[in-house]
Amino acid sequence: METLIELYDDRAIENVIGPETFHPSKIIYLCPTEVAQNKNKLKVMRDFFDYRGFDGQIDFIESSFYKTNKIYNQLLKIEQENPDCVLDVTGGTDAALIAAGMFCNETGVPTLTYSRRKNKFYDINNAEFAEGMPCTLKYKVEDFFRMAGGELRKGRVDNKKLHSYMDTFEDFFRIFLKHKKTWASDITFFQRISQGGKGEKVALNVKGSCIQKSETGSEVRANLELFRDLEEIGYLTNVAVEEENVSFTFKDHQIRSWLRDVGSVLELYMYAMCEKANIFEDVVSSAVVDWDVAVKQAGVSNEIDVVATRGVVPLFISCKACDVKTRALNELAILADRFGGKGAKAVIATTEHCNAVARHRAAQLQIAVIDIEDFENDNILERLKVIMKVEEKIETTN
Repeated sequence: METLIELYDDRAIENVIGPETFHPSKIIYLCPTEVAQNKNKLKVMRDFFDYRGFDGQIDFIESSFYKTNKIYNQLLKIEQENPDCVLDVTGGTDAALIAAGMFCNETGVPTLTYSRRKNKFYDINNAEFAEGMPCTLKYKVEDFFRMAGGELRKGRVDNKKLHSYMDTFEDFFRIFLKHKKTWASDITFFQRISQGGKGEKVALNVKGSCIQKSETGSEVRANLELFRDLEEIGYLTNVAVEEENVSFTFKDHQIRSWLRDVGSVLELYMYAMCEKANIFEDVVSSAVVDWDVAVKQAGVSNEIDVVATRGVVPLFISCKACDVKTRALNELAILADRFGGKGAKAVIATTEHCNAVARHRAAQLQIAVIDIEDFENDNILERLKVIMKVEEKIETTN
């Protein structure tokens, strides 16, 4: 294929899936004025293809995406200058798609599209080579961020080190479920007794009163049974109680930070379940997206608790150690659409019971809900496969 014509779409995945699959020598994007004249947006697209190793020509042609006749005439001109062209109608506005229909009917130019539901390309007109062609692309988390104009930065968790703790995450979550009613105060205790400093220089040895004052002035007591449970999985060592004092040692600075953060246990468990499901190409915990490069605004970033990818479908998981709020659902829906387009999957995971109002809103936004009942029933792996529409027989056959 020499030239591939793309109808620009606000969702980044729609703009790249065709070129990434068919590897044309030249890509021509028919763009609305606000895109064609936006140097940052054009740079984002060029940088993405550069990052993916594409060394062909990329052209951006300005067009109105709401005037069918103008789009049609521009397509005719492009075809005259590039007689070997193929048109991809995976993206684009309604007006652009109408113009594309007129164009391919008039000229017979090969036209194709991509089906998200089938994960295949299909022949719309004279593109027999694309009929039923499976999309075999396998994107990583960073790929989705880059195509949208961001870069993956290190978050609260060093993902390179997480695998050395993988064998402990399920036990850690089991301990959380056992102590769920007191977990918030237990974490507060760890925060108060180990105050001061951050990073690798902070002392791991801790000693203090079994009764600590919270920031609100209320008392929080050492949960000695929790201490023993954490010692059993190696998160704490040297646990000792003398009269009204307790002493112990955090295994390392990473575990110290997890035991001082009330939400870490859920994020780590969901990360572990995504890895254990064995259906994803890439899984990242605490994914921080830096937008400085693309939008030139210092300090602009988003953090997503867990992101996983399967082929060209990203999964975004937001973890909540509290009731699910409408605002959290709206934010998750926006992020999923921005990075993954219409095919993206989103999950809100909460260690509480999700109420009917939140479930209804989640359903409207096509967000799957995983709540405390799922965790207590230990069916997270099955839920993930259902959400990603993975058929067990296909997995075992491969």
